[in-house]
Amino acid sequence: MSKYKVGVVGIGLVGSEMVKVLRQRNFPASEIRIFATRERTEEINGEKFKIEVAGEGSFKGLDVVLFAGTEGSKGASKLHGWKAVEEGAFVIDNGDDFRMDPRVPLVVPEVNPHHLSKDKKFIANPNCSTIQMVVALAPLHKKFKIRRVVVSTYQSVSGTGRAGLQELYEQAKEVVPNYPDIAKMSQKPVAYPHRIAFNLIPQISGLSDDPAYSGYYKEEIKMIKETRKILDEPEMKVTATCVRVPVFWAHSETVNIEFDSKISAASVRDVLSKAPGIVVLDNPGESVYPMPVEIGGKDEVFVGRIRQDVSNPNAVDLWVVSDNIRKGAALNAVQIAETLIARNLLKS
Repeated sequence: MSKYKVGVVGIGLVGSEMVKVLRQRNFPASEIRIFATRERTEEINGEKFKIEVAGEGSFKGLDVVLFAGTEGSKGASKLHGWKAVEEGAFVIDNGDDFRMDPRVPLVVPEVNPHHLSKDKKFIANPNCSTIQMVVALAPLHKKFKIRRVVVSTYQSVSGTGRAGLQELYEQAKEVVPNYPDIAKMSQKPVAYPHRIAFNLIPQISGLSDDPAYSGYYKEEIKMIKETRKILDEPEMKVTATCVRVPVFWAHSETVNIEFDSKISAASVRDVLSKAPGIVVLDNPGESVYPMPVEIGGKDEVFVGRIRQDVSNPNAVDLWVVSDNIRKGAALNAVQIAETLIARNLLKS
């Protein structure tokens, strides 16, 4: 088996998970080099790595470079991404700087591997919330043709990285001893505009300045535009409301899908149960459905609460849950690299 030299840029939640996933899936790496803002040694899943600072020529000799890019952060791929391509590597970028760039394929391997080619060596990971939704949408769109999608997300604090996790933890420690006076809080929010502990914040990122999306936050626009690009449906009707919730791991979504013609929940359940990357957990009478507390650390997209929309015979409702750091980021990037190998595009 051929071996590949791999680079990982960034060593936060996503970067560390990328390294872990590479090892767990036995990715054929002859070496893994990690780049960050300062030199040091880090231990990841029991293995020690020397961390380098990227500079001129750092990516020469590497076959593929994964940019961790915590959602919403800027800089690393803008500074080094195209340079890594020029130095001969395929780049798989988890950040959002180039997702809508026409030069850059936006890929979920279960959905659109045909967008990969040897001529497009800069590849983008979609937004975490988009990834899990399109894994569920794609097989249904192929079979039944989707007309409109309405999604509401319930996004965990790990999407903000370690700062979000720490803020929820510290705030919860303060609020719980003061129950029932749960409004009492001395700590000023830092990671979010409001307190996240025992609260919901219907804002992720900043408001768009695009008049076509007046009142939408940028996270919501990402879901709209990225879904259209991934599914090759530039006119698909999609609307989104994105909410930050006090959950540590895994994003959840309610998705209402309208099709071109009448559809049954049973037919949707049958298609999803056979689709790659999906696990159907759907026995509501026995309280069986996906929950983030059980999905963290797992690779698949989990779907439940599959039911007919009583207001529209052409529509169904789904509940979709997935680990945003794994499938929503690190795993999807590694799967793209695996797909490049499988399609004979990545050569050592």
